[in-house]
Amino acid sequence: MRLVRLGRNGPDVSEMGLGCMGMSGGYGATDDAESIATIHAALEAGITMLDTGDFYGSGHNEMLIAEALKGGKRERAFIVVKFGAMRGPDLKFLGDDGRPNSVKNFLAYTLRRLGTDHVDLYQPARLDPTVPIEDTIGAIADMVKAGYVRHVGLSEASAKSIRRAHAVHPIAALQIEYSLVSRDIEKEILPTIRELGIALVAYGVLSRGLISDGAPASQHAGEIRTRMPRFSAENFPRNMAREERLDRATRLRLDPLARRGRRAADRRAPPRSAQGSARLARRVADGGRPRAHRASGAGRGSRRHTLFAGGARPYGQRARGVEQGTRTPHAEERRSAAIRTRAAKSARCDASRSMRPPFGTAALARRKTRVNAL
Repeated sequence: MRLVRLGRNGPDVSEMGLGCMGMSGGYGATDDAESIATIHAALEAGITMLDTGDFYGSGHNEMLIAEALKGGKRERAFIVVKFGAMRGPDLKFLGDDGRPNSVKNFLAYTLRRLGTDHVDLYQPARLDPTVPIEDTIGAIADMVKAGYVRHVGLSEASAKSIRRAHAVHPIAALQIEYSLVSRDIEKEILPTIRELGIALVAYGVLSRGLISDGAPASQHAGEIRTRMPRFSAENFPRNMAREERLDRATRLRLDPLARRGRRAADRRAPPRSAQGSARLARRVADGGRPRAHRASGAGRGSRRHTLFAGGARPYGQRARGVEQGTRTPHAEERRSAAIRTRAAKSARCDASRSMRPPFGTAALARRKTRVNAL
């Protein structure tokens, strides 16, 4: 797995990370043993970044990661923790808390559940609208100085909030949704983080599974995606139709055999001249006035002809007759002569090929016998 720098002055982390939220519910039934095996497989593949949140499964996700990192694996992992989202016993979200004392309280419980003495990247899941962003980031900066946090991040923040937070403490990364479907960040947020040297940690790169083979699973009961507009009962069928068109276009783009098939189909399509002839014939049959056309390539003073007896006044737009499939008598004669020439040439080539000696001594002897008989 290739390593990349997390921001301008951050650490080197794996190019891809493992999002662990689905291991604690939200997308259906889970299995702790399978989740731990998945984390181990990711580490073996070179993935170092493990993304979690203290509200994923109300702490279950952090404890699951702690179990997976036992036996000296903690040093191989770069743990990213989001905080601030509050949930009730029924797991419903109650809001966001970004007060400085709450930040430090959330971190204390996270360190205990993870079984570690520090978090590599700590960031608010959402900004608390009642607390200035400077206060929230300032509290994390205090934890950096104390050694409990290595780097500060943001999640789902606007360009203005990013600048305000970065002025308090250098921001290493911004986590936000980015995919072919969700591209709003390209207008202001991407230019801002490039300017400030902040890394982009994109999630939902397949639009939360909408542009993947697993999209139908989003309609199962209990799925958190059913609350998202793109997966609603009204929008999902329309989005799936768009996804199918995108899938066909992608396959055609990537599959050379499909591209050759399409080119062959284009060659089999009727030429424009034949289509134009049909349109012209229908117009005449309907009583439309036929028009004489100028032959392609004829000089401006050339004599013009019409395919219809008693034709109307010559129509002098260059090459229009060729586009619509009409030809002058001279053009027809030249075309017939060209066809006869090609046919004669093809016959000579066939005769020449038939006289070429096949490979092998026996075949050469048969050819000599045939020539002597002649």
